[in-house]
Amino acid sequence: MFIYIKHMVSLRCKMVVEQELRKLGLRYVNVDLGSIEILGNITDFQRDQLRKNLKACGLELLEDKRRIMVEKIKALIIEMVHYSDELPKVNYSDYINEKLGYDYTYLANTFSEVKGITIQQYIILNKIERVKQLLLYDELNLTEISYKLSYSSVSHLSNQFKNVTGFAPSYYKKRKKKRIKYLENL
Repeated sequence: MFIYIKHMVSLRCKMVVEQELRKLGLRYVNVDLGSIEILGNITDFQRDQLRKNLKACGLELLEDKRRIMVEKIKALIIEMVHYSDELPKVNYSDYINEKLGYDYTYLANTFSEVKGITIQQYIILNKIERVKQLLLYDELNLTEISYKLSYSSVSHLSNQFKNVTGFAPSYYKKRKKKRIKYLENL
């Protein structure tokens, strides 16, 4: 039996969910971003208690099929952008279609209707968040980041970064480092 959860986007979220499942005595096979595979059935009481406990942690049980599909798409994109060493070399639409087993047009329309943005826009937002992280880690230069995140060029990455954040990547990096130093000196 699968249960789907909204806002489950990090390893910390997975740990919180696992802890709540153990508290309720629920046995599970797997906890992934956005979903849990439960062994056996879950009672109405356990489901209500899980809903309440997760809500207190900022997470939400999903019941609506369209919202479940959107959360699956979001989890797939987050995993792809933030937790993979390299982005897939195929089109994102083909990748998402293959992983979820649904027609991409259906997925894209559902996502847009529920989220108010396109899948492509969501991917771009996540890629820019990943660029921000990589800039602050200071382990890769912009060319390496561009390659890692499958941008066609450094200028494409820079233009997209500026469109989303309002800053050039180099300015963003300097600004964040100054802010970190300031906070360390407090």
